[in-house]
Amino acid sequence: MFAVSPDDSPRPRVGLIYDERMCRHTTPDGKAHPECPERIRAIWKKLESEGIPQRCVVLNAKEVEDKYLASVHTQNHIELIKNISSKEFDSRRQRIASKFNSIYLNVGSSEAAYLAAGSVIEASEKVAKGDLNSVIAIVRPPGHHAESNEAMGFCLFNNVAVAANYLLNEKPELGIKKILIVDWDVHHGNGTQKMFYKDPRVLFFSVHRFDFGCFYPSGDDGAYCMIGEGPGAGYNINIPWEHGQCSDADYIAAWDHVLIPIAKEYNPDIILVSAGFDAAIDDPLGGCCVTPHGYSFLLQKLMQFAQGKIVMVLEGGYNLKSIANSVLACAKVLLQEKSVGSIQTSTFKSTWRVIEAVRHELKGYWPVLDVELPQNLLITNSRPCPPERTYSSSESDVENDEGAARTINVSEFAEDDVLLPLSKLKIDEDNHGKVIASDQVQEEGSLSASEASHDAELMTSNEIVDGYVTWRSLLSKVEVWYASYGSNMWKPRFLCYIEGGKVEGMSAACCGSLDKSSPKDVIWKIVPHRLLFGRSHTRTWGAGGVAFLDPERSTSDRAYLCMYRITLEQFNDVLLQENSLHQEDGIVKQMASPFLDLHILEYVTKNKSLPLKALKDGWYSTVLYLEKEDDLPILTMTCSASDVECFKSGELPASVPAKDYMNTLVNGLVEGKQLTREEAVAYVNGAAT
Repeated sequence: MFAVSPDDSPRPRVGLIYDERMCRHTTPDGKAHPECPERIRAIWKKLESEGIPQRCVVLNAKEVEDKYLASVHTQNHIELIKNISSKEFDSRRQRIASKFNSIYLNVGSSEAAYLAAGSVIEASEKVAKGDLNSVIAIVRPPGHHAESNEAMGFCLFNNVAVAANYLLNEKPELGIKKILIVDWDVHHGNGTQKMFYKDPRVLFFSVHRFDFGCFYPSGDDGAYCMIGEGPGAGYNINIPWEHGQCSDADYIAAWDHVLIPIAKEYNPDIILVSAGFDAAIDDPLGGCCVTPHGYSFLLQKLMQFAQGKIVMVLEGGYNLKSIANSVLACAKVLLQEKSVGSIQTSTFKSTWRVIEAVRHELKGYWPVLDVELPQNLLITNSRPCPPERTYSSSESDVENDEGAARTINVSEFAEDDVLLPLSKLKIDEDNHGKVIASDQVQEEGSLSASEASHDAELMTSNEIVDGYVTWRSLLSKVEVWYASYGSNMWKPRFLCYIEGGKVEGMSAACCGSLDKSSPKDVIWKIVPHRLLFGRSHTRTWGAGGVAFLDPERSTSDRAYLCMYRITLEQFNDVLLQENSLHQEDGIVKQMASPFLDLHILEYVTKNKSLPLKALKDGWYSTVLYLEKEDDLPILTMTCSASDVECFKSGELPASVPAKDYMNTLVNGLVEGKQLTREEAVAYVNGAAT
């Protein structure tokens, strides 16, 4: 509960902007759409029912001037939005709208867009001057997705970016030199980010669902490694959630351990909040669980900065009840009135993972982040990720039992039961029927080997509600070379990790990858690394060592590699199987997220190798980058450099391979036409001794 301001304290002067003319922007054919006029009407009605306008200063909406739009938008874009509602565009308006991503246009769109951008300028100037302490701008269409020359994601002009540029470049006399933009819309503010990516006068902070680059607006822009460029490096901060269901506690953790420490150092002159409420509980697009009290608590934490000068600008939010209640809670906080509620959920483990990654990425720019988070905080204040809906693979070369996973085909299910990403909304189509998803997903829970033979089943819609198949969808489009130096040099053995099954000598079958597509190509390469054999027993092959590649280059050594062109999704499945993390006491475990996503891949290619913390107990915990072939990265997995030293010192056993295991290596080298059988045996024996 927030404290009530003393009776003798002057009431903060809070402004409100709302104009019914912005409701004239609607679908041209009257079809239902989440970004509808009822959004702002519901908010205004709720505020009126609570007497909020009577306790605020109600401002008039104003249309923006073209010269202020030109600070962030191209002239072509301005002219298009300015004239799109005129009669001359009647015959081609819908054709133009269809060329954009998730945009509709009608006869009221131009006026609404100009009013929205102009109203945010008006609100920002009032607060910057000190005429008002804060303003809530209840505007539409929203703006944070709009880019310099493109409308997208329901956004026509970038309202917040236009206002920020206005304060910085058009009104220097107001003394606004540093602006903090906080974007808590569930979707990444791609447009705003790009407009200030090289500008240190704007600290842009976005917390959003990312789902490994698959949640709208998709791609890498919302990744934590996107930190700005040139003079703007370190001034762009992304908190990319890995999945849905994030709640108050997750957002507060991001505030307390990233945003607040940096904001104290930055000391902004004003704060603009891109206040989308689609991370709210019950929102049909967001899939998160932030409560009205949670939003008000986040806002209250921001009021300690910039002398409380805050402009809260409406972005997304598509559940009318949630959006109205959330704006009401925020209005009460700005008015310093009582707000009742409590934060009861704990933080996801994935949230701490993301926060630690962000802090690591930014600590060179913000020394306040160069401190490890207390381990007791990470352990005692976390909950497991929501149940993973993805495939889990089976047998490993290392110590594990037999196991298999059941896969389930997604068939038809009603849209009303599914939280669709924004990118799947098509304005010119009737989107109220059925949606087909072809991905295969892992049934919730852990499966024993005996369940593997069950037939594929229809997965219910609530099992995919958080979009966990999406990281697979993304990584299935990325190709890499998987370089094998061990038993996987023999293609039939490698295909056990892809298609499932086993070859002669293996004690148990593999379940394979979710994507059972064969490699697109197979080639061989020799690299200056040492092949060695370590460990003394594996469940798959029995007594004997298995192959490892010394991570360190050595010009005096050479190792043969059989390279398979596969997807990054398949590589993750192989990595999982090799490290035996999916089994415990014969039960198949879930893979909550990929071990190697696009951003970790980028890091590996720059740094040549990376020991993966998530695999620290596995035998093949280090991903090694071996240059490129056909412009694709060559990756393999091996032990850590410290394990190599332990093999040398005798702290870890180093053993010759088992007969059946050795046969797979020899078969691979011979059938791959690299060596004769005698040469292959000598090569393996030489490495083993």
